[in-house]
This record gives sequence, structure tokens and C-alpha cells, in this order.
Amino acid sequence: MPEGPCIPPGQVTPTGHFRTLRLAIYVTAMVGFFWHTGEARAQLASGFPQPAAGADASPERWVAEPEVIPGGDGVVIRGLVFHDLDRDGRWSEGEPGVQGALVSNGRDVVRTDAEGRYEIPVRPDMDLTVVQPSGWRVPVDRRNVPRFGYVHKPGGTSESLRFGGLPDTGPAPAAVNFPLRRMEAPARFTCAALADPQTYSGNDVAQFRLSAVTDLVEMGLGEGDCMIYVGDVAGDDLTLLDRVFEVGAAVGVPQWAALGNHDLDLDATRPENSADSWRRIWGPTYYAFEIGEVTFVVLDNIVFPCGEADLALPGREFCVEDRNRRYNVRVEETQMEWLGNLLAKTPEDRLIVFVHHGPFVSFMDAASPIHQTDNAPEIHALVAGRQALSLSGHTHTAENHSPGQFFQGWTENVGVGPLPFRHIVLGAVSGNWWQGDFNLDGDVQALQRMGAPKGFVVLDFEGSSYRERYHASRLDPRRAQWIDLKTPAFREWFVALQRWRQTPAGERHPIPPYTVHDLSDSRLVTPDDLREGVEVTANVWMGSAETRVEARINDGPTFPLTRTQAGGGEAVGIGVDWADPFAAKRQLTVGRFAFQSRQGEARSQGYEAYQGRTFRGVPQPQTAVADRSPRLWKARLPEDLPPGVHVLTVTSVDRHGVASTDRLLFEVRDTVPARFWRQDVWEGRTSP
Repeated sequence: MPEGPCIPPGQVTPTGHFRTLRLAIYVTAMVGFFWHTGEARAQLASGFPQPAAGADASPERWVAEPEVIPGGDGVVIRGLVFHDLDRDGRWSEGEPGVQGALVSNGRDVVRTDAEGRYEIPVRPDMDLTVVQPSGWRVPVDRRNVPRFGYVHKPGGTSESLRFGGLPDTGPAPAAVNFPLRRMEAPARFTCAALADPQTYSGNDVAQFRLSAVTDLVEMGLGEGDCMIYVGDVAGDDLTLLDRVFEVGAAVGVPQWAALGNHDLDLDATRPENSADSWRRIWGPTYYAFEIGEVTFVVLDNIVFPCGEADLALPGREFCVEDRNRRYNVRVEETQMEWLGNLLAKTPEDRLIVFVHHGPFVSFMDAASPIHQTDNAPEIHALVAGRQALSLSGHTHTAENHSPGQFFQGWTENVGVGPLPFRHIVLGAVSGNWWQGDFNLDGDVQALQRMGAPKGFVVLDFEGSSYRERYHASRLDPRRAQWIDLKTPAFREWFVALQRWRQTPAGERHPIPPYTVHDLSDSRLVTPDDLREGVEVTANVWMGSAETRVEARINDGPTFPLTRTQAGGGEAVGIGVDWADPFAAKRQLTVGRFAFQSRQGEARSQGYEAYQGRTFRGVPQPQTAVADRSPRLWKARLPEDLPPGVHVLTVTSVDRHGVASTDRLLFEVRDTVPARFWRQDVWEGRTSP
């Protein structure tokens, strides 16, 4: 068990005679307040005028918790959603109720009445939450984590878990009062969506601080903005969660979060227990909140351990046949009921932003029954005709799927055809799990599986519209792509290294056949190369079907680059024809494997990743290489380019009309010049 008292989010622990007396007085007042006589209701209602327009004056962090009043009947919880004028988290005489706020027990969703009151059934194991209404803000804790829920689990977690689970929360309280403060509903705001920090160790938390958090601090998000972690905040060690959120609090905006498969209690034997430590440390596993004209719907679609209920679709037999407990990506029935109830009470002109760790569908795992959401079609149906957006993580790939796009495997595995609305897989803050060589700032390259840099997606909202942009960690924020040439020499080099990688470790030579040093200058080509085929490639990190990419050589005419995967139902292409040479050259040789010292720690030789896995020895490829992508564009260079130095200019224009331009200098030579020092011309001569 972690040190300190084990108190669920929102739980009040009265201490001292004064607090006990205050609670007794308050309970008496509340009994009179709730639904006794019309006269009493009228008298109290007169003290609850609607709040005046305008935000609360004080901009500093508002630290408070929902107010929990014990002594319930175990059947219903009654409470108040109120304007916390004195910011103490406790309702006081004269603090007005908030009408029309949504409150949920994880299944039912109710609205507060004209005086801010609600009544909702008690469920045996539930997260009671308020939906932050547009124009209001819930309080946060010292970590800038929003406090908007109360966890109810009598008896606590029913099995012993290494990270503690939930303590006994006791009987259901009589009331839970949710404090809010007034804040103008912004016409424009920004949210940074961060998937997969996946911090397995203190070293990984340091990398998170060095990269994404530093970028976000420099970005200067304001009070009306937000951060959303889209799962795998931790990497199985849940004791790191507090530190991650403390580091992220430096950004200065509320830190909302979705649950990922690496944020679970992996020693749980039943799904109802597997998120209990998360619920104690962070809060509810699924919920909603509003900002402006946007409703964010945070789903928990990781079922662990999965079992018989997951066998509705073929390919999930691992849930019952594997000896080791496994997860499946699915939104379970009670949560689906909650989602339907929530959407029924949400105006249809609002933008619905789904936030969930496992993708509804994915390019990277299109052929897999494991990593896509089993009941995605049902979720699509619930928002038919509405404006919607899906944000997910999990795959460590950046994918921007436009409405109407689809790939082979989606229909076969989860029943999804052409998409009804945009689905963005956000990429990973950790990139390729914090692997790779060091950059200038001390952060690791960690290029992702499909070649994008580590980073996160920034969403700029205006009304119910939005613009997405990819922010590459510690790179120029205006940069959106990288470009390269795919030469015959690169093709041979790539194929040889991939063949070596795919050979079992015990059957291959311990030293790779090539490193990046063996690859000749890929920005120098010969006429023979041009005749064989040299392609210019552009990896546009948040590229979509609407993205246009074109190039020109020197001052010549522009020519288009073609997207290598059209998204018209075709299968995922894998191999050198779909590879990004810029990323692959950095992924296929990692010098950090070879770092050694004589007086340092034994575990500092080479480096560790994942759950302490050691990467040590001669320089080798990292564990993922950019051998496929839905956002790679390419075109063949002309075969008749004259000898000399040429300037290649590549411009991509995203669906919002934002252009990004990069230039590449390359040479055409009749023969390849000598690469190394010409020792032969000095033989038999003495240097002056």
C-alpha cells in the first residue's frame, strides 16, 4: 500500500470536534433542504439566484474537492451543484445552485433543477461525477488534476493488489455537493492531446519533463485551455503516476486523463478491480466535460482481464485460452448505456470529442482483432448526424483518418467501413518507447513506428470547429514534415537490415550486416540511379486524405507527390516501397546501445527501456522501423537531370490550408566520388 491515508477522490475525513459539529449542522440543513416541504424549498430557493455573467476574478489555481455528506440511505444520493463563491469547496448560505448541470452514477445521467439540486440512484460500485458545464470550471488538486467525482466502492477492492487498489469507501453518502466557479465560455480555446507518455521508470519521467512538458510550458497555454492524457500515462508502475502529474502541472492548465492498458492493476483477476488504483490516484475511468461548444467524452475501452463476454466477435479466443491474462479493446455494456444517456441530454449542435486509449480503428493494426474497438460501429451509430471527432493513442503512430477513409481489416475485425467522422491516432509522447539516440537538448529521438517524431497533437477550437496540428517535441513548432530521397542504395541497405531483424536472434550474426555508416551519401545520385529509380518522399506527420504535396527542382515546374496509401479499402503496404528513408536511417542504427563506462552503474551500460529490458552491445536497430505509413507521399525524380547541385523544394498543404516547406540539396554526378580519405595518393610521400 502507498504511504499516507487511502482516501478515494472526493472522500471527506472529518477530524476534530469543530468539523464533526459542522457536519452535524450541515446534515440537518440538508435534510430540510431536500424535497421536504414546498415552503422550505421556496425559502431556500430565494437564496439561490443564478450567477451573474462573467468569470470569477481570481485566476490562480483553485484547489478544492467535492463536498461529501455522510449518512445516506444506500438507495439514492442527493446533492447540489453550486457556485463556490468563497472557493472553499463547501456549500455556504448564499452560494447559488447551478441549473442544468449533468450528474452521473456511471449509468444514469440526470440534470440539476433550477436550484442546482439532483437525486440519483446508488450503484454498488460507481464513480459519481459532474459534467463540467460550459462556462464553468471544476476545482483541481495540487497536481492540477480536476476534482469532479466521488468513488463509491463499499468494502474496497476485493483482492490484494500490488499498487493498493481502493480502500473501503464505506456506505454511500447522503449527499455529494459539486463546487464550480464561473468562467466565460471561450469562443476559442486550445487543448493539447498527449498519448502514451508510458513512463516505465524515473528515467522516462525525466524524458517526459525534458520533451513534451518543456514544449507545453513554452507554448503558454492559458486558463481556458486544457491538457488531455490519452492513456498509458504510466508504464505498469503506478507509483509513477503522481510524479507524472506533478511534472505536468508545470504547464498550468487542468490535466484531464483517460485510462490506458499500462495504467491498470495488472495483477487484478477481475475487470471490476483492474482500474481501482487509477481511481484512487487519479479519479473516474469514464466521464465527460464541456468547454465552449465542445463536449469531451472520455471513454474507458480497455477490458482487463478479458473473458467470455469478449467472444462476441471472432479472433478474441485469447481472452479465454491464453494462460496469461490479456486485455481486449471494448466499451462494456454499462458504459455504453451511460454514453447513450449522456448523448441524449447533450444538444445536437455541440461537437462531440471522444477521448479513448484504444483506437476505434487503426492503420497500424488494421489486420488485428486485438487493438481496435469491438463495438466501434455502435458508438458511431450513437452520434450519427452529429459533429464528432475520435482521439486515441495506444499504437505509437500518428494517423489522421478522414471521413470516408477505410483500410482492409477494419470491416473484417470490428465491422467498420468508410469512417463517418474524423479519427486521429495521436502519436506518442514517448515516441518509440523512449528509445534511440540523444538529441541536442538531452531528449532521446524515439522516432515512432511510422517515422514521425515523438510529440503530441494540438487542437485549436473555435465554436464547434477545430484545427489539428502535430507538435514534434523539441523541434521547430512550425515544422510539419521531413523529406528525403529513396535511392537504389537505400533500398538494398534497408532490405538487408530488415531481413537481419526478422531472423531470430539466436540464428543471426550478433552484428548487423550494415549500419548507417555503410549507406553511401543518399543525397548524391548518378544517372544510373535515376534510370533505376530515385524517389522523393515526404512524411507529413499529421497528413490526411485532404493533404496536398508538391515539389519542384530548382526553378522548374511543380509536380505532385502521391500518397502511398489512398485509404480506399486497400490492405496496409509493408516494406521498402512504403518506407520512410529519413526515419529509417535513424531507426536502423542506434549508437546508444554501445555506451559503456568503467566506474558507472552496471544498469547504466547501454540503456534500459520497457520493464527494465536491456539494450546493450554493438549499435543496432531500435525495435520499430518506419516500414509502412498512411501519411507518406512520394514521386520519382526525372531521369534526365543534368550533373550538378540541385535544390529540391517540397511543400505540403494540410486540410486547413496551412503550408509547410522544406528544401533538400542533392547532387547528380556521373560517378560516385570517393567517400573516405584518399590514402592512396599519399603512399610513398611524406607530409610537409
